[in-house]
Amino acid sequence: MRKIALPTVIIISSLVFIIRFFYLQVIDDSLKLKSENNAIKKIFDFPERGYIYDRNGKLLVANQPSYDIMVVPREIKNIDTLEFCKLLHISKADFIRKVKKATVYSPMLPSVFLAQLNKAEYAAFQEKERKFEGFYAQKRSLRDYQVKDCANIFGFITQVNDAILKNNEYYNSGDLIGKQGVEQEYEEILRGIKGVKYLLRDKHNKIIGPYKNGEFDTISQQGNDLTLTIDHELQKYGTDLMINKRGGIVAIEPKTGEILTLVSAPTFDPAMLVGRQRSKNYTALYNDSISKPLYDRGLQATYPPGSPFKIITGLIGLQEGVINEQSTFYCNHGANFGRFMGCHCGLHTLQLNNGIYKSCNSYFGNTYKRTIEKYKNSFYSVDNWSKHVKSFGLGQYLGTDMPIGAKGLVPTSKLYKKMYKGAPIRSSYIISNAIGQGEILTSPMQLANMMATVANRGYYYTPHIVKNIKNQKLDKKFTTRHNTTIDKQYFEPVIQGLEDVYNNGTGSGFRVEGIKICGKTGTAENKIRVGGKTYQLKDHSIFVAFAPRDNPKIAIAVFIENSGYGATWAGPIATLMIEKYINGKISRTDLEERMLKGSLAPEYKKIENIIYQRFPDRSSEKDSALSSVEAQVGEAKKEEEND
Repeated sequence: MRKIALPTVIIISSLVFIIRFFYLQVIDDSLKLKSENNAIKKIFDFPERGYIYDRNGKLLVANQPSYDIMVVPREIKNIDTLEFCKLLHISKADFIRKVKKATVYSPMLPSVFLAQLNKAEYAAFQEKERKFEGFYAQKRSLRDYQVKDCANIFGFITQVNDAILKNNEYYNSGDLIGKQGVEQEYEEILRGIKGVKYLLRDKHNKIIGPYKNGEFDTISQQGNDLTLTIDHELQKYGTDLMINKRGGIVAIEPKTGEILTLVSAPTFDPAMLVGRQRSKNYTALYNDSISKPLYDRGLQATYPPGSPFKIITGLIGLQEGVINEQSTFYCNHGANFGRFMGCHCGLHTLQLNNGIYKSCNSYFGNTYKRTIEKYKNSFYSVDNWSKHVKSFGLGQYLGTDMPIGAKGLVPTSKLYKKMYKGAPIRSSYIISNAIGQGEILTSPMQLANMMATVANRGYYYTPHIVKNIKNQKLDKKFTTRHNTTIDKQYFEPVIQGLEDVYNNGTGSGFRVEGIKICGKTGTAENKIRVGGKTYQLKDHSIFVAFAPRDNPKIAIAVFIENSGYGATWAGPIATLMIEKYINGKISRTDLEERMLKGSLAPEYKKIENIIYQRFPDRSSEKDSALSSVEAQVGEAKKEEEND
């Protein structure tokens, strides 16, 4: 039996191998197609990227034809290099460098020699293409921007780099990929699917027809369209208001978390990053490390939130039972908490309502003091306070559908244990947290989300910038409700105080008749460090708001760098944005004219002079001149941010 079994196994195994080899070599052509077979030429058909629309159906981004000159280094034979270079307006040194680069990638596979020719340039090359063996034109599509703003939202298209080529089989050398913005975040949806044609060549390298009658050819599929949550009319208005200013505007629809506006200033025309000038323009934008047009201040910039944080201080005080609506504190132009914390209230006895609309440091300093001193264990008190704050989305990556963002900072006991070497935390040490100074850092996106949460009386949806994807559903995380640790009942008295900011308080100078706006002004202390020396600069202007009070349609945060009081710049801009969105027109034309024509360029020039005096050669060291909070936080704060 054993004598029969062994030969049987050998015979069967041999037959299996023979059949498999026959199938792979004769029947199945897939391996042949994957190989670098000289007789088969693979031509890709690149799809159009999906179009991008705003929430009202306005077309924002379309496509335009473009042509790349491709090269297969091994096929270059007997060409007139000088004529070729003259035709494409490049030098012979450029020619040699580009061919070498293509050869390193692969001498037998096509790669991009010269990208993004326009129609006229392509027509000139096409006329003489037959003379340049080894080169051919590949049609692609580039973005065609229908608007001159939204650059920070769109991102841009660029060629894939070596790292992407190694890690993603979809892309070949010279392929285009989305970078930054929705182009990057939704790349796989927008890019579509490449088509491919296999062409057969004879021994003279001439195309003689499709391989196997096109049996393996595929058709390209256009990318899916995106509808953004952005209201472009509002976005453009915000961009206009921010001319000659630096900062960010973020507006959110509270009941959905949809981002209505994401303005970063200064900005640039997205068309600058299309075509053969893209690289030159990008380098110029990237090297502008003073105004930083590529830096999205709405998402990436973090600042002390200033007085708007008093909203959170008050809500936590109510939730913890350390204050109620009738609780009173005396203000003598501020209060002494181990060090004097001044404000502009004058001599008053304040309760919650006028404490909010007068923005009283004494009231909220005392509220915070009671919150921290409620529990005997000061470490627990700080962590309990931190838990409440973080439930509003502060101190964390919100999880928006943009590829960038800042975590900000909400301190915990871990930070203070390092700062104070494990000693108990006294409220007087950290009292600045009460008024949004101290160690707290927030982004404009986080502040807008905070106000959406207050508008909703205690919950929010993850902010997102895509409203609809053709043929697909949105990620369910954008429809998942996040509840705060504050009971709903405590929001109404705080909201009344925010409405009275416009009725009786710091926002009364820019009221709009017919709209109940709830808002809060703020200023944030501002310093820069240049060459180891600290300079005190003009404060940042902040304003947060939502409207209308009942059934809110918009929540907004405006942050204007180096512009002083919140009521001077940020408040009026926020109010104009709200009126524009709700009413579709502006009644406060006096306010509008002042904001549109107003310029902070002289203030920014002062900062540039400080930096350039220290770094006259404009070296990269000037990037160390960044806004900062108290220097003593040091490395401990960095570790907290990374947790």
